[in-house]
Amino acid sequence: MKEFLQSKYKFLIWVLSVLIPVVVAILFRVRIPDVEPLMFLPPIYAGINAVTAVLLIAAVIQIKKGNRALHERLMSTAILCSIAFLVMYVAYHMTSDPTPYGGQGWIKGLYYFILISHITLSITVIPLVLFTYYYANAQRFDKHRKIAKITFPVWLYVAVTGVVVYLMISPFYA
Repeated sequence: MKEFLQSKYKFLIWVLSVLIPVVVAILFRVRIPDVEPLMFLPPIYAGINAVTAVLLIAAVIQIKKGNRALHERLMSTAILCSIAFLVMYVAYHMTSDPTPYGGQGWIKGLYYFILISHITLSITVIPLVLFTYYYANAQRFDKHRKIAKITFPVWLYVAVTGVVVYLMISPFYA
């Protein structure tokens, strides 16, 4: 029975890991008619990315100090922040036209490098976070530690570059 549940959860993680980016991509093409753009959201969800980065760093510090309970709370909060970010990000893009980047020269190339790596890794981090969380809850700490060493830097990069992308494009919002 235990193996069945484990395979069920792993299957669910993979389904979510595919479904979330697909649904987000579909919703990106949907515009809610006659709704004012939610222009107040980008600085909020950029702030949530910043908070997520701080939570991730604090969680690693706490687990290194042996404070597992606080580590768990910080990581759960980071996951909730990432979910809140995603909901707001999709809501913004369903009410607003895309903002073209207006920078020129090498800074434009840098912006697109950061943006593309951010998007690519934000998709990649979904199964990493879900498996890391699953192994912790299943008390498979050997597997949890092994995958967390990959998940942490990827998730931190996604959170930090989310803020950087916002700061780089914010002068070009209409």
